[in-house]
Amino acid sequence: MDKRIWMKFSGKRSVCIVVLLREYVSSKTINKVIQVHDRIFCCMAGSLADAQAVTKAAKFHLSFHSVQMESPPLVIAAASVLKELCYKNKEELQAGFITAGWDMKKGPQVYVVALGGMLVRQPVTIGGSGSTFIYGYVDAKYKPSMTKEECLQFATNALALAMGRDNVSGGVANLVVITETGVEHVVVPGDKLPRFHDE
Repeated sequence: MDKRIWMKFSGKRSVCIVVLLREYVSSKTINKVIQVHDRIFCCMAGSLADAQAVTKAAKFHLSFHSVQMESPPLVIAAASVLKELCYKNKEELQAGFITAGWDMKKGPQVYVVALGGMLVRQPVTIGGSGSTFIYGYVDAKYKPSMTKEECLQFATNALALAMGRDNVSGGVANLVVITETGVEHVVVPGDKLPRFHDE
């Protein structure tokens, strides 16, 4: 399965980062990091068809919401839309989301929308089958005061460690850095990920 890591870190400006390692079970070409608004992204897990349907509906709701409010939606609004869609359809859907972004009111934020619609804000969160192998690493190494470069290295190392232990993972790492000034996409090919043990 995939590994997803979302976190906040500090530099000259507060930013969020999104990381995804694609899985080889279904497809290495499907990007599970979805932009739902200008500075709001989500990672999807579970049934791909369910997750795509929910993110498509969320994009529509957020677009309409931003027109009504005459301003970009808040990150909590995006997470709440996903939560409502998941909760109202909990018997039919098998999809969960990690939502992160930046807004003018609260800056960088990370939310988990679990199966069934539970919504929780966290400073850092991980998900996917490989995440069970890296909880200790994330707990020990994550610092909210990391620079952008430290955060990118931390996330890349965490993904590489999980990939080395989880036999259903592979592909490339997609990193999305979300700031007040915009969005930066970084792709790390699988052969460029660090190795920590014989694989």
